[in-house]
Formats: sequence, C-alpha cells, structure tokens
Amino acid sequence: MTPSDHPAPRSTAVDHRAAIATETARFVAALKDADLTTPVPSCPEWTLADLVKHTGSVQRWFSSLLHARIQEPPRTRKVDLQLPDRQEEYADWLAESATVAAQAFAATDPNLPMWAWGVDQHARFWARRMLFETLLHRVDADLALGRRPAIDRPLAVDGIDEFLANLPFAAFFAPDVANLRGPGKTIRFQATDGDDDWFVRLRPDGFGLDTSPAATDTADATVQGTAADLLLLLYGRLRHDATPFTHDGDKDLLAHWFANSAF
Repeated sequence: MTPSDHPAPRSTAVDHRAAIATETARFVAALKDADLTTPVPSCPEWTLADLVKHTGSVQRWFSSLLHARIQEPPRTRKVDLQLPDRQEEYADWLAESATVAAQAFAATDPNLPMWAWGVDQHARFWARRMLFETLLHRVDADLALGRRPAIDRPLAVDGIDEFLANLPFAAFFAPDVANLRGPGKTIRFQATDGDDDWFVRLRPDGFGLDTSPAATDTADATVQGTAADLLLLLYGRLRHDATPFTHDGDKDLLAHWFANSAF
C-alpha cells in the first residue's frame, strides 16, 4: 500500500517546531558536565558523543530537505554538518542544530506538499519526525546517565500516533516490519492515564492503524500503560513484559509484533 491508501494522520495540538527547540534544550542541559564517552545502553555500541552527533546530524539533514522542497526520495545524505573537532563543543553544536532547524521551519510552509517516506506528504512530516528523533535520543541520554526520563503527555500521545502511522512505510530501513502481516489480527495499545488508544490491524498484505474500529471490535491482544511508557515500549526502550504494563490476549501475537517492529 502507498501513503495515500492510509488514513490521514490524527490532528494534534502539539507545536512540533516549538517542541523541537524545547527537547533540544533539555538534551543540551542533560549533557552538562557529562562524560561523552559514556555508553548508551539503549543504542548499543554508541556513546553519548555518537548520540549527540546523530541527533544534530538528523536535524541538519532534515533542514536541508526542507530548504530543497524535495519532491522525490533524496539521492544523498550529504550536508555540511559543521561538526566541531572537540567533543567538548558538541553540546553547543547540538543547540546550534536546533537553530538551523528553526530557520528551515521559518522559511517553509508546513502545509507545502513534499515527498516524505511516511504517510503525510507535506513539509510538516519532517518537523514531526525531527521532534521524535530528538525526544527519543534525549531520553536515551537520560537513561545513559542514570536518570529517569520525563516525557510530556501530549508529546507521548502524538509520538505514539506518529510511530504507528508511519511504521508501515519503514521497511526500507527496518526490513523486519515486512513480517507484520496476519489474517485480520488486531492489537490495541491503550493509555491508562487518559482515554487515548490505538487499534492496529494486521492484514495479509501488511498492517496499519484502524482509526475508526467498530464499537464491537475486540482486539486479539491489548497492552496497557501510561502514554509515556507506551511510547518507550514502541521504540524498544521498554519491554512489553516490564512492570509498567498490563496485557492480555494473544501472547504470541504480541511477541511477533515486538520482534518485528524495531524502528
């Protein structure tokens, strides 16, 4: 299926552009006095320095795509990163990366039609994707430094929707996603700190969010947790059998989902 075959993204009150600045500032603050050679367990083989370089590079690359108003898949990921030689300057460089992004946003109508690898074929896709790249890796930094990460609930809710809406199109860089098929099997992710839930339907030809399930629809498997914990679960930062979650239904279906949905 193509992006046009999937339902439009849910509307959201989150200001993705402003949230990128906020999350980057939190990331930079977390790095204060940190040893950038610290390993990042949630990103195996990476150090904090690698995490910072990746996050800032993504912000600058996405910004270049916005300036180029791309209408087809980019042929290169080359961009002038202006990465400093000294790791001691990485935190300031990351802060400057958010400024580069803000300049790209200011020059681009979020409703401008653009190529995107996900469901939303507009410039706003790239701001939303940049936000959750930044937020998730800020969380990775907190975890690496032994801190309990905090995620604002509206961001968590929007992040779950963004992840599940785009996951069907991620097979080109997450090939196991192609294994998420089934004869009408369904999974419900249900937030316990609000009335938000997400109903995913596996079909013989793929899977996707069902944004309007029938009132009588009962999921084959359900996972419940706070929105923040569900977001970390979907991104593999928490296991589905971890303490924060309750689940019922088809355990094999859940195992299949989490074995193949790594992003």
